[in-house]
Amino acid sequence: MAPAGRPASGVMSGYISDAVCRLGRLSSLVLADWKQISGPVPSCVATDLPYLRILELPGNRLTGGIPPSVGALSRLTVLNLADNLLSGPIPGSITSLASLKHLDLANNQLTGHVPADLGKLALLSRALLGRNRLLGPIPPSVSSMPRLADLDLSENQLTGSIPDGLGSGHVLTSLYLGANRLSGSIPASLLRNSGLGILNLSRNALEGAVPDVFTPRSYFMLLDLSRNRLSGGVPRSLTSAAYVGHLDLSHNRLCGAIPAGPPFDHLDADSFGGNTCLCGGPLGKCT
Repeated sequence: MAPAGRPASGVMSGYISDAVCRLGRLSSLVLADWKQISGPVPSCVATDLPYLRILELPGNRLTGGIPPSVGALSRLTVLNLADNLLSGPIPGSITSLASLKHLDLANNQLTGHVPADLGKLALLSRALLGRNRLLGPIPPSVSSMPRLADLDLSENQLTGSIPDGLGSGHVLTSLYLGANRLSGSIPASLLRNSGLGILNLSRNALEGAVPDVFTPRSYFMLLDLSRNRLSGGVPRSLTSAAYVGHLDLSHNRLCGAIPAGPPFDHLDADSFGGNTCLCGGPLGKCT
């Protein structure tokens, strides 16, 4: 187990013993990146450690499911089980963790749906659920999370449309929804959100035009809409954006001339390739 106050990492084999649950007033359990810690998360962690505030077990080889009664940890602020081999659904009780600020379950083998009531977690600032096997829609409740800054649902099997209200989050700075099966159109609010700096919607089945709603307050370090079914032209309002670092519109169904000026004058052809009737800029003159 990690020394108090300092996360441990290295290489160590073994499993998490039920004996840890005898430490009834334990506030932090951190076994991060030991690589070879295997077996399940003891169910007693959720029932016998009522003072637990931090549960960090990422970067191991933990198997089995997330304890169904994890919602009983009423003081928990950090739940990080990323980069393991955990399977089964995300317990519905997780939405009872009213103090939770950081949730990281990325890169496991979790199945089932994203909990419909995830939006109940009013203090949550990071929800990282990417690289699992999650199904179904993005729950509309995530649009009402007042402190959500980072949302990663990428590389799952999510379907349906992107909730219209998702772009209204006042503190949302990064949104990763790439490599799912999402359909419908891109909500204009996502591209209008002046605080959103990273938006990855690539490798889905999104359709329709790219909303032409960029403003001088738009500041995107990354804007990746590649490998969808987007049509229409490249939005001219992108030239008014304060900054667009990496832009990828490749492999869609976009047509017409690429606008002149920034950010288009520093992009190469790879940003636009795979659009059969797009021309201008790095793709060469329109005929």
